Amino acid sequence: MAMTSTTSHRGGRYGRYLVFLSACLQLFPMVWTASRSSTATLESRMRDDPDLSEFYSLIERDEIAMSKLVHHSLTIFAPTNQAFQRYLNNKTHLNYHMSSTPLRLSQLADTVRSLNDDGTPLYITRKRPLSGMQEDLYVNSAQIIRERSNMEFTNTRGYKQILHIIDDVLTPLTTVFNKTLDTPNPDAWGFLQSVEAINIEPHRVRSFRKKILNLKRDQVFKKPGISTFFIPVETGFKAPPSPTLSMVDKRVIDGHVIPNRAIFTTPAPYGQALETLQFEEDLRVTITFFRHDTGKNARVFVVSNTMYSNSRLTPGAVIAEIVKANIPVSNGVVHLIHRPLVIVDMHGLQMLTQDNSHTLWSKFRDLIEDYAPEFLNVLRGMNQMTIFVPQDEAVSQMMQTNFMSNRKKLLEVLMMHVVPDAITIDKIKRNNQNHIYQIPTMTSRRFIYFNLNENRTTHAKSVTVEGGGVNASLVLGDIATKDGYIHIIDRMLGVSYMTVQEKLETDPMLNLTYHFGKLNHFNDQLNMTNKRFTYFVPRDKAWIQWFIEHPAANLDDFVRNREQSRLVLEHHLIVADRVFSMGDLRNMSHDSLILPTVGPESLQIRVKEEDHRFFIQWKETGRWTTVFRADVECTNGLIHVIDVPFVHEYDMITSGGGEVHPLSSASLTLTVTVLSVLATFGAY
Repeated sequence: MAMTSTTSHRGGRYGRYLVFLSACLQLFPMVWTASRSSTATLESRMRDDPDLSEFYSLIERDEIAMSKLVHHSLTIFAPTNQAFQRYLNNKTHLNYHMSSTPLRLSQLADTVRSLNDDGTPLYITRKRPLSGMQEDLYVNSAQIIRERSNMEFTNTRGYKQILHIIDDVLTPLTTVFNKTLDTPNPDAWGFLQSVEAINIEPHRVRSFRKKILNLKRDQVFKKPGISTFFIPVETGFKAPPSPTLSMVDKRVIDGHVIPNRAIFTTPAPYGQALETLQFEEDLRVTITFFRHDTGKNARVFVVSNTMYSNSRLTPGAVIAEIVKANIPVSNGVVHLIHRPLVIVDMHGLQMLTQDNSHTLWSKFRDLIEDYAPEFLNVLRGMNQMTIFVPQDEAVSQMMQTNFMSNRKKLLEVLMMHVVPDAITIDKIKRNNQNHIYQIPTMTSRRFIYFNLNENRTTHAKSVTVEGGGVNASLVLGDIATKDGYIHIIDRMLGVSYMTVQEKLETDPMLNLTYHFGKLNHFNDQLNMTNKRFTYFVPRDKAWIQWFIEHPAANLDDFVRNREQSRLVLEHHLIVADRVFSMGDLRNMSHDSLILPTVGPESLQIRVKEEDHRFFIQWKETGRWTTVFRADVECTNGLIHVIDVPFVHEYDMITSGGGEVHPLSSASLTLTVTVLSVLATFGAY
């Protein structure tokens, strides 16, 4: 006891020493920084920092810049060596990295006047990644590295100087060799007027500039303050099929301007719809920044979305790639885009097959042209269409499989991506309340199914689409065409990549069957790839409805009696040397079929087809049930989603013969799942 007491006493004393020492260590960097700042200068600090050697060497070779660094009051934004490795321009504008006013991070306003000859402003963006986190700071499109910034110095003349380190080189508006601007530090309209003298090669913007002038909207581009301007380049009006210049009116022009914000591409609020100048009751246009791919392959697009259309403009989204970004002007920032926003000028077939580098579906286009040109004939015969286009990465993954050898199957899969109607994302969401929304595709007897997933933090609802056993997420929706819409998704529908077990686990309408099989280990076999499964899976709503109609059956007892629940699931699973599609079963079912299950009893059914839908009659009950989703393809079998389980009431009533297990955490998870499903279908 005495030893314990002594140890405890010493531990407490040593603990206090450690706390004191820790506090001293935390103060040490502050003391060191203060000491360093009082003796070092900004010039010596930059000279001695190996990560600023590129920037310092440029200043060292520039007599005027070095004089400012040594003798003047200054804020300097210094790019790292890594920033210079990514920098593609030949010239670095040193003065554009400096301001004559010393400003700590907390003192940075929305704009900072640079020491550039024309006084071109630097734009400051504050962005908070998550609630409660420290905000990120950007100067133009460069991020300020917080932990290496706010370094304060006093030069030999007693002037304050502050150093901030950034991750990119700052580029002002630059002129072509031997050209000068009529107006230094031009606004957006001055940029357009003097554009021939500005380095935007190889682009031209004459057509849009002329239209602005004809419609007397130049005041929009002269307006003081800050805005973000999107200017379509000349090729956007010349490339066939040509957007008609006559469609550009005042409202279209205003739809190319985001007021009161200078938005550079790096800190842009990606995925957030931003109001444009054209945002009135009868016509509202928003613009959303969209990033495609990462690293060297990264591309930035903007998407205009037109709501409450008038007689001239089609509702929906128009997408344009930014071909030259982040051109600072005195009243904001200019981005050059490859085509006009707002204007819908192409049919779905034209948009799908256009041969330019600015689309998001070039691999899908190449797949069609090289392997299934007859698919285009299907589109030519349609008056309205919605196309679910897989992004390039999904097509590339599919082309590496053996799937490409079956051209007939490929055409069926492509047709599954087309709906003969104009379907917006809003329509999908409205029709998906409390039930699964399904739409027939151009593939006979094939539907696609939609589900809404709600983000628990933001409560935003995202859309997923399921077709042929593949569940895809919506990447970008509502791209408008003259005859419908294009929605970009992240997978090829109908090209299976999951086993039966994996499909059960991830499909939102098969939760209960999955959890029943998980509890009694029935699912373990469904990952085997050396077997071929045909699984008749009751959807969640089918199980819930069955228990409502059979109150004598106890769900708790069924879940806890694993032998009993396993026996019920065995009624539904066929194992053979082949799979059985619903078409196969219909052709075989002149009277009744006897199929081998994994259990001791066979499954005896009849199959019929009416109005492009399949129905199954189970001999034990004589009741016909709808096949809600047929032929959900998996890598080791097929799933048929049915509306009534193959089960008798006495199958669900515990006789006392089977082993009853206490409720486990997995059982409790299932209970929560059941309650969630009940709530979804309004049964709880």
